[in-house]
Amino acid sequence: MSESAKPWPVMSIAEAHARLTAPGAPFEIEEKVIRGVPTRTWKNAPPTLRDVFVNGLRFREREFLVYEDDRATFDSFARATLKLAHQLQADGVKKGDRVAVIMRNLPEWPVTFFAAQLVGAIVTPLNAWWTGAELEYGLADSGSKIAFVDDERLERLAPHLAALPALERIYVARLHEAPGDRRCCGLESVIGKVNDWGQLAELALPDVPLDPEDDATILYTSGTTGKPKGALGTHRNMTSNIGAGGISAARNFLRAGEPLPEMDPTKTPQRVTLLVVPLFHATGLSATLGPTLNAGGKIVLMRRWDAEPAMKLIEREKVSSTGGVPTIAWQLIEHPARANYDLSSLVAVTYGGAPSAPELVRKIAEVFPGSQPGNGWGMTETTATFTSHLGRDYLNRPDSAGPAAPVGEMQIRDPADGKTLLATGAVGELWCKGPQVVKLYWNKPEATAETFVDGWLRTGDLARLDEEGFLFIVDRAKDMLIRGGENIYCVEVESVLYEHPAVMDAAIVGVPHKTLGEEPAAVVHLKPGGSATEAELRQWVRGRLAAFKVPVKVAFWPETLPRNANGKIMKNELKKVFAREAEQA
Repeated sequence: MSESAKPWPVMSIAEAHARLTAPGAPFEIEEKVIRGVPTRTWKNAPPTLRDVFVNGLRFREREFLVYEDDRATFDSFARATLKLAHQLQADGVKKGDRVAVIMRNLPEWPVTFFAAQLVGAIVTPLNAWWTGAELEYGLADSGSKIAFVDDERLERLAPHLAALPALERIYVARLHEAPGDRRCCGLESVIGKVNDWGQLAELALPDVPLDPEDDATILYTSGTTGKPKGALGTHRNMTSNIGAGGISAARNFLRAGEPLPEMDPTKTPQRVTLLVVPLFHATGLSATLGPTLNAGGKIVLMRRWDAEPAMKLIEREKVSSTGGVPTIAWQLIEHPARANYDLSSLVAVTYGGAPSAPELVRKIAEVFPGSQPGNGWGMTETTATFTSHLGRDYLNRPDSAGPAAPVGEMQIRDPADGKTLLATGAVGELWCKGPQVVKLYWNKPEATAETFVDGWLRTGDLARLDEEGFLFIVDRAKDMLIRGGENIYCVEVESVLYEHPAVMDAAIVGVPHKTLGEEPAAVVHLKPGGSATEAELRQWVRGRLAAFKVPVKVAFWPETLPRNANGKIMKNELKKVFAREAEQA
């Protein structure tokens, strides 16, 4: 019988999950009481990030990190991490202290992250694309004691360091010039250069007890108040992605009526990931770095995304998976030089975090026949992946984000009261529960109370579930758009526009973009006698917010922006301005 003629599926999602999570099965589930709430958890997941680090030591001789001419094995990575962990203890870092990581994707990034985890710190990865003022806010709000930065971030932060007296020490990766602040020193003075890490002495693990419910990370996500909120995650939150990633692929084998592949990573070929999303995002950190270290995989890093250099790396390093946002997949597919490179090693091209067209799913299967397309849905508050979609299931439901991992629960509730459960297929607000859901928002008790209710996360997304539990995101109840995987909360950009002396009324809307999903565009109404150009307003925002938040277009509205009976701006009306422009182009 041909592949296309085989019955599909031979097993339902529920049956596959039951088989995979039964006692003794590879993804066995047990119930734990977490903060007073009974919660399904992975029985065999590493309890803490310390255990993830130790599991990586099973693969000492394998390469773990590749960046340009730098290469680090699991052994040399571990030596550098332990050396830095002991230095942090010498610096007085204790369990619960906050340690910030602010740098582009470098081999030093995972070293700093795990060194701080091993001494019990709460690691605070800040967005390396933020402005100096935004970084100052993140450091001050988190109360970070130590910061690890690269040379570019140091330059951006320099004018703001005087406003951060609680920051005791700043380690700078790849420092080229002597810093002006006495708290700064070069990271290489502690751990040396990447290719020399293997020569460092092998030190013992710090004697710091860690528990699955201990605080591990603060990941900032933009908030509707205009200031980012820090999502406080635990070790269990971070390690739950290890089970969630593996079960998606295993489920597809069972649904196709095929035997499960070998699950022991010590007995399987090394998986190589070209990581092109930032490590400071939940996707790069929780869904990629942790599971890859735990399973002995290799991570290939790029200074910045560029399709043709990426194809060179895929060929050279025999990359098996890449992706992150739809932009990446589109650019690989459409690049005119694609045929010049051997990309046959790719077995997965996956993404999430931005709207994507069903056409992309079909294109991946067509252009990379040896790979499986995949996507998923998650938030910073769910520590990345909550639902996942892969292969034939995704081809059959290209407009879905897939079912939840079996430890996760989803409900569709009436947005009006947040309590009434809606019927299968009805559109309402998505609520989630599971070991992936973070504890709270750091220093934000009111926002915490609104969002985290009896173990459930109120996502703010409008969605529906079909009869098999596949998730379909319909709209975002929160006023947010996603540009190439980056969350942009409209109110933050609108607030900056309102600060302009000529602006009376302002609104940000999303305009479609083939590869980025959507981009921000502004509609403004000027004050009587006020004057401003499109270029001036875009520059105004650029000087105050990260570049990805700057509106790509500004349209001028001749009167006060249209509002409904509740006084809310009717953004659907405003989007028509840019739709007409697109039709006329």
